[in-house]
Amino acid sequence: MVAPLKVGLAGLGTVGGSVARLLQKQESNAPESNVLATRCGRPVKLVAVSAKAEAEMHALGIPGLRFVPSPATLAADPEIDAFVELMGGAGDPAKSAIEAALSAGKPVVTANKALIARHGVALATLAEKHGVALNFEAAVGGAIPVVKTLREGFAGNSFERVYGILNGTCNYILSRMEGEKLSFADCLREAQRLGYAEADPTFDVEGFDTAQKIAILASLAFGVQVDPDAVFVEGISSIMPEDLEAAAELGYRIKLLGVAVRTEQGIEQRVHPTMVRLDSPLAQVMGVTNAVTVDPAGFPPITLVGPGAGGAATASAVVADLADIARGLRAAPFGRPTEALIGSRRAPMQRHEGGYYIRLAAVDRPGTFATIAKHLADEHISLESIVQRRRNGEPHGGSSPDSAQTPAPVILVTYATTEDAVRKALSEIKNRGVIAGNPQVIRIEKN
Repeated sequence: MVAPLKVGLAGLGTVGGSVARLLQKQESNAPESNVLATRCGRPVKLVAVSAKAEAEMHALGIPGLRFVPSPATLAADPEIDAFVELMGGAGDPAKSAIEAALSAGKPVVTANKALIARHGVALATLAEKHGVALNFEAAVGGAIPVVKTLREGFAGNSFERVYGILNGTCNYILSRMEGEKLSFADCLREAQRLGYAEADPTFDVEGFDTAQKIAILASLAFGVQVDPDAVFVEGISSIMPEDLEAAAELGYRIKLLGVAVRTEQGIEQRVHPTMVRLDSPLAQVMGVTNAVTVDPAGFPPITLVGPGAGGAATASAVVADLADIARGLRAAPFGRPTEALIGSRRAPMQRHEGGYYIRLAAVDRPGTFATIAKHLADEHISLESIVQRRRNGEPHGGSSPDSAQTPAPVILVTYATTEDAVRKALSEIKNRGVIAGNPQVIRIEKN
């Protein structure tokens, strides 16, 4: 009988508890029903855990577990073969525990996107030095096997673009705003009530969670060093119900996307609200679901869709990584040696090319549209469509007595142009006093 892979697990929160129960369920099955052992050619056995309190281990109800108070001590324990880190956080104790495991020659599995985004290259270098695996499938996309897809499934392919919906909280909020005509604030409160959003939702709704994930995917796809600071980031808090309504009328849906794309200037990495065509795969992804589209050179894009968070989904990815270790499989963490990874820098968004949705509150007086058109033309911006919407409360087919004093909503959709051109034109338009407030600008992503 082949000896089991003995696992030490640090962190018994939602994901850690789910991993422990999944491993125990497989171990308690009859040999012929233990699909994990059958697929790996050996059992995978959880033998020791570390948590904030020993009571967390006892609450699992799994007999025979050994409790180790210090995660770093567990990581280097000679009685374990592999270490699983599910504590979270970009620094210690997660970082020091993983370093201890790798230095002791033990393979590591983690779901810690913050740690991989911030210290992934250094940890990968340490893993390569000691000839062990550093697996992090669960760090991006939950149950979606996007890390293996990029690192191993397309090992012989280059990529043009990787992009997707990588934050379930934002996708839930935008879906509810569109479907029920609710405000961002109302949908955020509901997401918090349901547990989809944190008490402080900034990290999710302002795009930083997605930035960490797209930085990891960019490294896997394009061989750049992981650096979330190189990602241009905008969140969804400025999105209004009227933007979602206008998008639908124009044949689009608004999603928060993380995008990494090859350009003549290098690898552009960005996170922002994006208009995607209603007939595109990403437009069909609603609620807390995640989706990632990979665009290999030479054939059409492939979209992977699935649950992006939650105990069961994330535990599935963690155990899949453990299965690779049990089989004796090891790939370079980022698909190539760390010394081959190229430097990364913040995306020069002024060079980004694509179409744009622009919503203006135009002052109702002679010459307004001529001024807007002139400054767009000065920056060589061509318009695909112009829509002047009725003012709120204005009767259909008529105007209210004070309508001349109320700015009129105007929606512009441009053909492909540059970020720099759009920003310059809108700055000049605002300086001329022909619009009220700040323009809303949303990029249109080509399918």
